[in-house]
Amino acid sequence: MKYYSLNHNAPEVSFKEAVIQGLASDKGLYFPKNITPLNPAFFNVIENLSHNDIAFDVIQQFVGDEIPEENLREIIADTLVFDFPVVEVENGVYSLELFHGPTMAFKDVGARFMSRCLAYFNKDKKDSKNTVLVATSGDTGGAVASGFLGVAGVDVVILYPSGKVSDIQEKQLTTLGQNIKALEVDGVFDDCQDMVKKAFLDESLAHKNLTSANSINIARWLPQMFYFFFAYKALKSQNKPLIFSCPSGNFGNICAGIMAKKLGLPIEHFVASTNVNDTVPRFLENGKYDPKPSKATISNAMDVGNPSNFIRIQELYNNDLKAFEKDFSSYSYTDEETLEALKNIYSINGYIAEPHGAVGYLGLKKELQKHESAIGVFLETAHPIKFLDVVEPALGITLPIPEQIESVINEEKVSVKIGTYEELKSFLG
Repeated sequence: MKYYSLNHNAPEVSFKEAVIQGLASDKGLYFPKNITPLNPAFFNVIENLSHNDIAFDVIQQFVGDEIPEENLREIIADTLVFDFPVVEVENGVYSLELFHGPTMAFKDVGARFMSRCLAYFNKDKKDSKNTVLVATSGDTGGAVASGFLGVAGVDVVILYPSGKVSDIQEKQLTTLGQNIKALEVDGVFDDCQDMVKKAFLDESLAHKNLTSANSINIARWLPQMFYFFFAYKALKSQNKPLIFSCPSGNFGNICAGIMAKKLGLPIEHFVASTNVNDTVPRFLENGKYDPKPSKATISNAMDVGNPSNFIRIQELYNNDLKAFEKDFSSYSYTDEETLEALKNIYSINGYIAEPHGAVGYLGLKKELQKHESAIGVFLETAHPIKFLDVVEPALGITLPIPEQIESVINEEKVSVKIGTYEELKSFLG
């Protein structure tokens, strides 16, 4: 498989090169040159396949022969070490729980898959290292820290906006030590992401062999397709049109869902549900892509003003807005609406959502009004415990502390404060 830059001014590269480089030399995101739909027979028997076998069939064409089948199956088995339950919240509305991994966030899958691919590519390198440089608005940092902890030949540097991630999220990315370093940035997520992109293109840092573990990296982004196949497997027997609502910040998850549809997965419609950072909903209203600085909300992992992956979605539809609108809607919600949704979901049958899932629920309910015979799935992207300062007072409950969180909550935070790109560059050396 070859990958090309979406800025169309860089050489095509292999899967390995795309993973290691992260971003193309012309600042473009990498995109697969070919997308071949899966054999229809695959979907006829999907309910009889294991998650590992489904994941292998889904990802294999994008890896090609650069990782042998046996090794790729081992990477997948080491990635999918937790469950992905589909839970009925109310009649025809389901929560796809993506928070049962080691850091209790959906990004555990992509981070684990990428780290193990990178470890495979580095296995014969004795003297050189890669530096994974990543910006986080919340859960990416912890997932990357956990996924790459102790991986030979890889150093990890995580940038996060000071005071704009939850206490538990901060603990997950600042307490592990070893090959993981955290930089606390005086700014918002977009400032962190801009610094990361600038570093990739800084020739004076070439010796650091920089790559990214944000969803701009294909090995972080593509495995997110798995979730949609697993949910379809669970709900196939209902034989109804299926709508997915994704809480959307950098738009990696929903972009992976659209990729899954391009592979033949029967998905009726997608909803990108956002908080007040509404660049894409506004685009669908007026046809103008007009990013604005991000605003802080209680669904902080979606506080993104200029979502990186939206250009990949446009590529998937050949920039055909009419075709795009047929498959895709996007709605934005305020913090007040999000809190009200948390309470409503809890009042139905005691289901405890968190702010991102609540935004996804709101978008799904709105879209289902247009599809009378459909059922819907909203993605619960993180465990409610990661947002206990919001969830507990909203619902009047006390959440038990899961084992994964207990292990880091009392550890000492270690971070380095920076405010400028020059300080980042100096830190990287």
